[in-house]
Amino acid sequence: MKTIPRGAFAEPGTSLAFHTGSWRVQKPVHDRRPAPCHAVCPAGEDPQTYLAKVEEGDLKGAWETLVAANPLPAITGRVCPHFCESACNRRHYDDAIAIHNVERFLGDEAIRQGWAYPLRPAGDGAPCVAVVGAGPAGLAAAWHLRRLGHAVTLFEAMPQAGGTLRTAIPQYRLPREAMDAELERLLAIGIEFRPHTRLGRDVSLAELRQDFSALFLGPGNQLGREWSADFAVPSDLRSGLQLLQEWIATGALPVEAKSVALLGGGNTAIDLSRVLRRSGVAEVHLITHQRAPAPGVPSDDVMRAAPSEVAMALEEGVIVHEHRGIRRLILRGERVIGVELVRMKKLTDDRGRLHRVAFEGTETVLHVDMVIPAIGQVVDGEGFESLLGTGSYFKVDAWTGLLRGQENVFVGGDARGDHGTVTEAVGDGRRAAMAIDRLLRGEAPPAPDTAEPVAYESLNLHYFEPEARAREPVLPVERRQGLDEIEQGLDANQVRHEAHRCFSCGDCLACDNCWTLCPDQSVLKTRDRASDGSHYVFDYDYCKGCGLCAHECPTGYIRMVEDL
Repeated sequence: MKTIPRGAFAEPGTSLAFHTGSWRVQKPVHDRRPAPCHAVCPAGEDPQTYLAKVEEGDLKGAWETLVAANPLPAITGRVCPHFCESACNRRHYDDAIAIHNVERFLGDEAIRQGWAYPLRPAGDGAPCVAVVGAGPAGLAAAWHLRRLGHAVTLFEAMPQAGGTLRTAIPQYRLPREAMDAELERLLAIGIEFRPHTRLGRDVSLAELRQDFSALFLGPGNQLGREWSADFAVPSDLRSGLQLLQEWIATGALPVEAKSVALLGGGNTAIDLSRVLRRSGVAEVHLITHQRAPAPGVPSDDVMRAAPSEVAMALEEGVIVHEHRGIRRLILRGERVIGVELVRMKKLTDDRGRLHRVAFEGTETVLHVDMVIPAIGQVVDGEGFESLLGTGSYFKVDAWTGLLRGQENVFVGGDARGDHGTVTEAVGDGRRAAMAIDRLLRGEAPPAPDTAEPVAYESLNLHYFEPEARAREPVLPVERRQGLDEIEQGLDANQVRHEAHRCFSCGDCLACDNCWTLCPDQSVLKTRDRASDGSHYVFDYDYCKGCGLCAHECPTGYIRMVEDL
């Protein structure tokens, strides 16, 4: 046997015999967790991934990544309330990434350059799925079903696709040219589109059940809620949605009042309040049980409308009365001359649920000529009677949208009753399409992703510099009269700037920090991408678990775990 004298372990290769990794009690792992923007996006977008492609200069690849979740980026980039930006880790550092502006830019660029939607052709004998309603939920469901290889027939009662996108969002927020261009491209991917086809009038539910393997319903909410103030109803009462749709269709409103009280706190109420101001109403009073969006306002007490839209409504002269309700009408004959307002407060019932209750003794009088309720809509049950029953909305599984008591009928969008934005409707369509695909393949439905998003505290901010957020041009208040789009979007340079500002939360930047700083050289760099998506692997034979790699990782991609 060879005897190795003292000091011989300095000879090349001899130290490899000592696996010092046996010393450690914890070890580093690569853990690609979702960024907060991805975790909160109702549509399922992963902004961190497509922002990385934008920074690399691959705009088409970024758009393809985006539409793998959301086929309507030119639309949602304009009308979404930007859940992603509210969760963005960068907002704790300086300001959130302008994700919605990047989304809009990619959607517009795809239209300009004619990029083809990435999908595979539907094979012969592919299962046929019926989608009822060509609003955002139905369009998303049709896209994802088509992308997954299914044949799709899309039924729509109106002459054109779009649903509430077309009938209830003002052109100054969503120009018809941008919407029509995106919808035309989407419908051209092989979706059979049948306009002028109303369920219950032109086709029956029984016929759809017989002819199709599964159904997705996205009919929206078309009926305004009934409203009265202490059982009194003005003779000229019109719902907010009716008036907004009339203005969008004709460009005029049948309103001659000088002062209007508008009741509600959602997007319809905000949109109509701005339309009323544009139509010459001198005073528009928005009465809401909640508060206007502002830093520090609890999420359960903030108006449902998009914060940016509320801010612009205030700029345009809309008067918001927070935490107020209409107690009774003040009438002269059948004509409204005022309303009695009362302060609303939140109280908890025996089951722990919050309710808005009038605070006695806080009544005040507001002199107005007209009252308009914009307090939400319910489903028009024509054609759906056997599925809707006596309810105002469909009762569904919260994740997949499967209608309770049904095996192959799914529902998404406003008709669920628990969602009220375009982006949430797109997400409903995506998840339902995935569930339908699994159902037709005889597989279990998809489970929700419960991975914990990367926290701000997990980032190493020493590797980032403060940079101001790019600001899009916005029409000044005095020019907001016609149908010109108010928010103008970012240019290509600004979009690249925003992509560069992204922290890339939870992803590997290939920055080499772990490789160069490991004191034991137990981080190995790979020529090809490793199975976890990085270019590094840990050599646990020699890793002592010091945690330096995790500490120096800029994005929280390396995490220390107990080594059992």
